[in-house]
Amino acid sequence: MGEFHQEPNVFVGEVVLKVEDLIRSITFYQEMIGFSILEQTGRKATLTADGKTPLLTIEQPTEVIQKQPRTTGLYHFALLLPSQADLGRVIQHLIDKRYPIQGASDHLVSEALYLADPDGNGIEIYADRPSTTWDWNNKEVVMSSEPLDIQNLLVKAQGVAFDGLPKATLMGHIHLHVSELEKTEEFYCKGLGFNLVNRYGRQALFISTGNYHHHIGLNTWNGQGAPRPAKDSVGLKSFTLIFPNEEARKIRIKQLESLKAIIVEENGFIFTEDPSGNRIRLHIVI
Repeated sequence: MGEFHQEPNVFVGEVVLKVEDLIRSITFYQEMIGFSILEQTGRKATLTADGKTPLLTIEQPTEVIQKQPRTTGLYHFALLLPSQADLGRVIQHLIDKRYPIQGASDHLVSEALYLADPDGNGIEIYADRPSTTWDWNNKEVVMSSEPLDIQNLLVKAQGVAFDGLPKATLMGHIHLHVSELEKTEEFYCKGLGFNLVNRYGRQALFISTGNYHHHIGLNTWNGQGAPRPAKDSVGLKSFTLIFPNEEARKIRIKQLESLKAIIVEENGFIFTEDPSGNRIRLHIVI
C-alpha cells in the first residue's frame, strides 16, 4: 500500500471542501468517517487520519450557497484504506450507525463504497487489490463495476470494531465533473504529465502516474458544457497535487503555461485551474 502515492509519482494530497455548516460537517467527518481534527479555527477545520498529514479541509464561506446541481466540480474524493479488513470495519460501522450509502462496487482493481456528506459532497472509501492482479490491455487498465461482496469484507473485519480511520489511510484519488474531455485531457496529460489509463466511452477518463489504476477521474456526467458553480457554493474549493521535487513541478508549470493555463501564486502556494474551473494547488514534498 502506498507505492503509487509516493515519489517519483504525482498524486493527490489534501482536498479542500466548502460546506454549509462547519460544526455539522465536523461531527459527520469525525463520527461517521473517523477523521481526527488536526487544526480548527472559526470557519475552517483540517482533518487527518495519522495525526500529522492533512487529508481533508472543510471551510464554511461567510455567504455560503447550497450545493448547485449539474455543475463542474467534485464528483467524489476517495479515501484509500490499507486493507479489505479495514473496509469491512467501515462497512460494519456505517451499518451500526444506519448511515445511508449510495453504492458499493467491485472494480476488479479495487473494492469501493460510496456515500455523501451532509452537504451532498461525494465520498468513496476503498481498498485496492494487489497491483499484480490488475489486468492491462493496450496500456489501459481493466476496470468494471460488479456487485461488492459485502459479506466477505465483513468476515475479513474479524469482528474488530471500527476505531477511526487507520493511520495509513491516504487520499487515493479524486473524481471530477468537467464540462468537456478534449481540452481536459490535454491539460492533465500534456500539461500536468498524467497518463491516460482508461477511457470510459466518450464520457469519462481515468488518468494516473506510475501505472496506478487512477489518481484522477474526469467525467461529463453533469452534461457537456456544464457551467462552473458559484464561488461560495458548497463543493470543491481546491485539491493538491504532490510533486516529487521542485524541478518536476517547474517542468509542469512550463508545460501548463505553454497551454495558456492559469498559474497564480497566493500566500506562497502555486495554483492552476483546469479548463472547467477546478482549482489545483501544485505542491512539492518537503
